[in-house]
Amino acid sequence: MSKVNFKLTLNFNEVKDLINATGDEVTCIVVSEPGVGKSSLLAAIAVDNGDKWRKPSDNYESDKYDYIYVDCPVKDMMDIAASIPNHASKTLEYYVSSLFKLGNGKPKVIMLDEFMKAPKLLQIIFTRLMLERTVGDEPLPVGSKVFGTSNNSSDGVGDAMLGHVGNRVCLVPMSKPTHDAWNTWATTNMIARPIRAWAAMNPKAFKSYLDPDQTDNEYIFKPSSAVKQFVSPRSLAKCSPVILKRDKYSENAMMGALAGIAGESFAKSIAAFIAVEGKLLKFEEVVKNPKTTAVPDNVSALVMMLFEAVDKLDKHDDLNSYMEFVNRIKSSEIQSIFFTMIMRTKPKLGRYNQEIGKWATDNHMIM
Repeated sequence: MSKVNFKLTLNFNEVKDLINATGDEVTCIVVSEPGVGKSSLLAAIAVDNGDKWRKPSDNYESDKYDYIYVDCPVKDMMDIAASIPNHASKTLEYYVSSLFKLGNGKPKVIMLDEFMKAPKLLQIIFTRLMLERTVGDEPLPVGSKVFGTSNNSSDGVGDAMLGHVGNRVCLVPMSKPTHDAWNTWATTNMIARPIRAWAAMNPKAFKSYLDPDQTDNEYIFKPSSAVKQFVSPRSLAKCSPVILKRDKYSENAMMGALAGIAGESFAKSIAAFIAVEGKLLKFEEVVKNPKTTAVPDNVSALVMMLFEAVDKLDKHDDLNSYMEFVNRIKSSEIQSIFFTMIMRTKPKLGRYNQEIGKWATDNHMIM
């Protein structure tokens, strides 16, 4: 029998899989600190179901499910359901909002975002939805899934849940992604290379204030701090267009925007990565001359070169050539960044490449 490793938190994929498998019977309330990806769960579940995804506000239909995003703090009773007079029968009839698309008979996947910030009266309405799969008096179609998200109560941002509800739902603490896990997502989504390189070199920015010995961590969210700008997976992603479009405004404007999104400590730290990006040897030059191309002494420059290669590689011959350059890098830890990103973002290319296989065999202790 395999050993069970009990953890207090689940990662993003574990939470997604749990909701997808049990969400028609068990209501998970996913909690974490700000900006770690909770609101992305609905899109990820849609993708797992083979459906397209645009943005939560689309609430689009697919052949399998209707995906419905509910921004709980900004809703009131009339946004969910209301009793409307029927003058002919002199009775009140219950009308459910078109938000839930109950007329088409298809099962729903409903995310109650920021559930614990909803007004108490709405929490009562949502509680019946979570426990009985019913909106007011109207049942959801069979197979519908419901889950919620909110912040940790210790985050100090106003999250509270009625006492009798806690024992009726599954409260799921979700961990922050590691820098490697976030970089996998960031590479797939073409986040600016300086940000990915910075993330690879600053794993402490992905620590939580709940982790031990984080008092002096200048990057992360801390409930005790009055500073509202901090590094999170969300804020790093929002910094990407600021860097990618920097030719349209002054350097001072760019730095001010980066500080305004992810904090002054981040802006000052990433400045060096941005400064060297324009001086990097191009991917095509490395592939053409892998044995003679100089390996940069500047670590940030080297890491950005590796991310450029990950973005552009699509042929085994080019990967074999680039591995000749990678094998000349003295640090196996830096080499492992390239290996990890190739295997996670382009697994078909990496899995069947002889040079990648040889590197994995030679460096299995690191991995």
